[in-house]
Amino acid sequence: MTTKIVIIDDHQLFREGVKRILEFEKAFQVVAEGDDGSEALGLVQEHQPDVVIMDINMPQMNGVEATRELIEKFPNTKIIILSIHDDENYVTHALKTGACGYLLKEMDADALIEAVRVVADGGSYLHPKVTHNLVNEYRKLAAGVAHGGGYVPTVEIRRPLHLLTRRECEVLQMLADGKSNRGIGESLFISEKTVKNHVSNILQKMNVNDRTQAVVVAIKNGWVEVR
Repeated sequence: MTTKIVIIDDHQLFREGVKRILEFEKAFQVVAEGDDGSEALGLVQEHQPDVVIMDINMPQMNGVEATRELIEKFPNTKIIILSIHDDENYVTHALKTGACGYLLKEMDADALIEAVRVVADGGSYLHPKVTHNLVNEYRKLAAGVAHGGGYVPTVEIRRPLHLLTRRECEVLQMLADGKSNRGIGESLFISEKTVKNHVSNILQKMNVNDRTQAVVVAIKNGWVEVR
């Protein structure tokens, strides 16, 4: 099946770059483009896309405001926010508004394609760097509550060798570190294709939908270090 996509971004060159990357995938079709959040509602109504990719910062109506309106009118709309901000406040605000994904504009082509696939299939996707920041903040808050904001003892890390291979445990740790597939491949001296296979196996074995869920589950179980 073809995944229909609408792109909303006020920087034409960046928008065209995103479009070219997406259209390399035979299963993707960019059906419309806009340069402001105020256009999003009409474009979604007209084209009924599967995924909307939208910049967070636009002059008249920003991506978060547009997301709120789209979700109110079209509750099943799947939106990926594009941003230069990796601060957890931006991320959580976008997700609370109804976005299914959050990508930094420093993303590589693989991350963009993976994000669209995951979100189109009903999952959620966060840029690896954003995932790491959010999880780190979550860990600090949880530890502060558990220990009254005082000294937090070192958590014993127990690798899930009952579930994953040693190599998959290494990949899972690097997901928690916020590394992209390319970064993991460079660190382990393996190809990106091999990394993708490892990540797919990890998700299947952990029974989760995406890498963000995998990292959260791993931290809750003490399977990875947050550093």
